[in-house]
Amino acid sequence: MRLEEIINAHRHSLNDTDMVIYKYIVQHRAEARHISIHELARHCAVSSATVVRFAQKLGFDGFGDLKAVLKLEDEAEGSYSDDVLEDLQDFYVRTAGKVFNRNFDSASRLIHEANRVFIFASGYVQSNVAQELKRLFFYDNVLIFEISGREEFASIARTLTVDDLFIFVSLSGETSLVVDFARQLQLLDVPFISITRLHDNTLASLSTVNLYVSPARFQLYDTEDEHTAFQSMLPYFMLVEVWYVKYRMYLQRKGRQEEST
Repeated sequence: MRLEEIINAHRHSLNDTDMVIYKYIVQHRAEARHISIHELARHCAVSSATVVRFAQKLGFDGFGDLKAVLKLEDEAEGSYSDDVLEDLQDFYVRTAGKVFNRNFDSASRLIHEANRVFIFASGYVQSNVAQELKRLFFYDNVLIFEISGREEFASIARTLTVDDLFIFVSLSGETSLVVDFARQLQLLDVPFISITRLHDNTLASLSTVNLYVSPARFQLYDTEDEHTAFQSMLPYFMLVEVWYVKYRMYLQRKGRQEEST
């Protein structure tokens, strides 16, 4: 699990001082993999004991375990060569490894037990992902209703119950409209799933279940200033497709368990 996922899972227990330490680590990731606890404390203007407490809030025994996670991330990231096709192929393979190994049981349980399922997408690509999710789950008679704006959300919110489910597809997880919707759902105790880019974001920290993707940029031109880098959004589509297959497996496993009891 990457540090961003761990932070989002424990966001509710972190205070402002903890977030200062986290932001320093993110902004100086390479250095933080080898920094001593005393150096980190000095850079963040906190005590070494505060750094230890921060690590323990994240579920680690101490700062050394947190650094071990950062070093593992470093080993997994690898380096890009000059061959963009080779880089892209390697990215696809690494993405598949992460997605196929992910446990989707919590998300599958929510969608299976929901009375109604709604989805909101915060952009063009995200809307295409939402359409694909609707198409896949339709095979199992799961109807997913897409919400297109604030007025439509306000209308639906009047009838929402804890037995309904919302799904958000977002890149940053910080769009004001999305965060506003998420906070309203929290007040109503309506569960919701977020699909966002893997980084510390508000939507993921508020979600009942959060599913992460890691898009990647590839420079197809001689200079970065010449054109915008190509960004592969394949992880979004791979995630929803694998989720659907694992949803079917979840239902089959659940059916066998019920038959044996």
